[in-house]
Amino acid sequence: MNIKTIASSPYNDQKPGTSGLRKKVTIFQQRHYLANFVQSIFNSLDDCQGKCLVLGGDGRYYNREAIQIIIKIAAANGFHELIIGQGGLLSTPAASHLIRKNKAYGGLILSASHNPGGATEDFGIKYNISNGGPAPEKYTEDFFKHSLEISEYKIAEINDIDLDKLADFEIEGLKIRVIDPVTDYAQLMASIFDFDLLKQSISSNYITLCFDAMHAITGPYAKRILEEMLGAPVGTVINGEPLEDFGGGHPDPNLVHAKELAQLMFNDNAPVFAAASDGDGDRNMILGANIFVTPSDSLAIMVANSHYIPSFAKGINGVARSMPTSQAVDRVAAAYNLPCFETPTGWKFFGNLLDADKITICGEESFGSGSNHVREKDGLWAVLFWLNLIAKKRQSVIEIVHEHWQRFGRDIYSRHDYEAVDSNVANEIFKHLRQLLPTLKEKIFGDYAVDYADEFSYQDPIDNSISDQQGIRIGFKNGSRIVFRLSGTGTVGATLRIYLEKFVKDSSSHQQKPQQALAELIKLAEKFSEIKQRTGLLEPTVIT
Repeated sequence: MNIKTIASSPYNDQKPGTSGLRKKVTIFQQRHYLANFVQSIFNSLDDCQGKCLVLGGDGRYYNREAIQIIIKIAAANGFHELIIGQGGLLSTPAASHLIRKNKAYGGLILSASHNPGGATEDFGIKYNISNGGPAPEKYTEDFFKHSLEISEYKIAEINDIDLDKLADFEIEGLKIRVIDPVTDYAQLMASIFDFDLLKQSISSNYITLCFDAMHAITGPYAKRILEEMLGAPVGTVINGEPLEDFGGGHPDPNLVHAKELAQLMFNDNAPVFAAASDGDGDRNMILGANIFVTPSDSLAIMVANSHYIPSFAKGINGVARSMPTSQAVDRVAAAYNLPCFETPTGWKFFGNLLDADKITICGEESFGSGSNHVREKDGLWAVLFWLNLIAKKRQSVIEIVHEHWQRFGRDIYSRHDYEAVDSNVANEIFKHLRQLLPTLKEKIFGDYAVDYADEFSYQDPIDNSISDQQGIRIGFKNGSRIVFRLSGTGTVGATLRIYLEKFVKDSSSHQQKPQQALAELIKLAEKFSEIKQRTGLLEPTVIT
């Protein structure tokens, strides 16, 4: 195999965020840009010689071209085997499963998750380690360090691989397997959930459903599992063909961007259940007839009812949530005497806890939940969990949710996103908030007496690593909270997120509309942050 060494020079903007490196497609198309970053990853890893690498992405624009480049760089760096999804496609949870199943050295997942796709939109790449999970911070910091020092990369002079052909190739000792991206994952789901019960419940019309794949990666997965394996009618999966630009839509499964599904579910003829997933298949939105289940509530309900799922029938070890996620799951954990961990945002922080068997189920408010079956959040896993729960309990979604609130109380919750904020302005807001924190303790604002005000720092209980500046928390003595955080998933400016949470125990107040119930907290959040006057934005870009 002829290996070329190409002289290059560093880019200074290749620092991975919460979920890898995300930039506009046009930035990744710059000369040597992608190659530099991939070589920097390989330079930072231990010996790649003779190892196996999993490779695939969500099918967005530039996915195919990037995969061909990565194949050649991986070959030049000594990888012995590459496992690639047909068409260059792999959902993020499926990639995690393949890494674990094949005991691969790691994997490269090409996605910008829920961000838009297209020639002028977003692209992303992240490295997952041998446990199937996203690279921890010690890895990503090393990737960035090498990217600032890189002077050359290695690339093999081989022809492009036919990604559309299911086949095993061998090129001068390099094995390349192009596999069906769905089969292994579908088999895993069948081992976790009661597919016989689900088939019976769907065939009898006890469960009617709709799944919106948003023209993203989960289309083939949902069609195989829901329609072919479980017998849901053809057409149950809508927007099921993965497209490079996601059909011009925004593949973020929320009520704003999945309008078609929301309109279906909030009328008199709604099916029993509906769900949506995002660009790379790791997020989920859960809906019942005339009800939207917040991700925080969904996590808490899944934990409280985990014994109904075959793979969890013997119990679970513990739970974890990201810091901004509501405390609903904490109340369940306390009731069941389960350990409950609060981590920074980013699935990589759950990996050590899962590997150490400290937790079994985990989740984030940003529409992600999962368990110990992989080391990523998993949209279809959550969908199947809810379907299994409905079939087993013989209750509707709204009945399950209201029963949960009756027992544990309701954490009324909302997230206000201010997107594309000038980075300097966003940083000044956080500087202002940090200066404000020491002055808030014990102060009373109407019905809200401040219990604590701090900036969240996390010490990993397994490896003792410390992650600082993970968000600002203002907690009140009645159990309510305001959290401020800068998101690491955007590609333009900064996204400033405000999380609002009000705990209501009295069942007579459970039916309040979130924005009305949270009105006083919203005013306090705006007062503390001065966000409107500092950004010039009159309202949030997105409210979920």
